Amino acid sequence: MDLEKFFSLGNVPVLILCAALITAAIIDFWKLKVPNWLTFPLIVSGWCLGLGNSLYAGDFSYLGASFVLTLVGLALLLPVYAIGGMGAGDVKMQMGFGSWVGAMYGLYAGFWIVVYAFAIAAIIGGVIALGMIWWRGDFRQNRKNVAEIVGDWFRSKSIYQVAEKAQQRKPRLHLLPYGVPLCIGFVGYLLLMSGG
Repeated sequence: MDLEKFFSLGNVPVLILCAALITAAIIDFWKLKVPNWLTFPLIVSGWCLGLGNSLYAGDFSYLGASFVLTLVGLALLLPVYAIGGMGAGDVKMQMGFGSWVGAMYGLYAGFWIVVYAFAIAAIIGGVIALGMIWWRGDFRQNRKNVAEIVGDWFRSKSIYQVAEKAQQRKPRLHLLPYGVPLCIGFVGYLLLMSGG
C-alpha cells in the first residue's frame, strides 16, 4: 500500500472524505447518532465536487454520478432503516459517501466502490456484533431477539408494522453504532484502492 500517494496533495478530496467519515464514526460511537450537521453538508459538498469536476471535464457525468450514487447509498440501507435496524444518520452517512465517490470516480467505478465498501462494512458490522454478543455473554437473549425480528417479517401485515415492533423492542437491545463499521469499510476500501 502506497501511503505516501494516499496522503498526497492530489488526493485531497479522498482525505477530506475520510476525515468526515472518521468524525462521523467517532460521534456515532460516543452518542449512538450521526448528526445532520455532518451528513447533510457531506452529501451536498459531494454534489458540489461533482459539479466542479463536471465543469472541468466539460460534461456533467461527475455531477450525474454523484446524484446517482447518493441514491445507491440510500437504496443500500433504506430497507434496514425502514424496519428499525439502524438510524437515519447511518443512511445519510452512506449517501454522503456515495455522493463523494461519484464526484471523484464517476458512475461505473464509483458504483463498484460504493458496493464493495458497503459489503466490507456489512461484514465488519457482523463481526463487531458477534463480538459484542460474545463479550456480554447474552446468547440466549440475542437468539430470542433475532427470532422475534425474523418472525415480525413474516407475521406483520406491512413494513410499518415491522418498524413499529422494532421501535418497541429497541430499548432492550444492545445497539451497535453502525457508523463505525461503515467508516472502517469505506476508509479501508479507499486505502486498499490506493495500494493497487
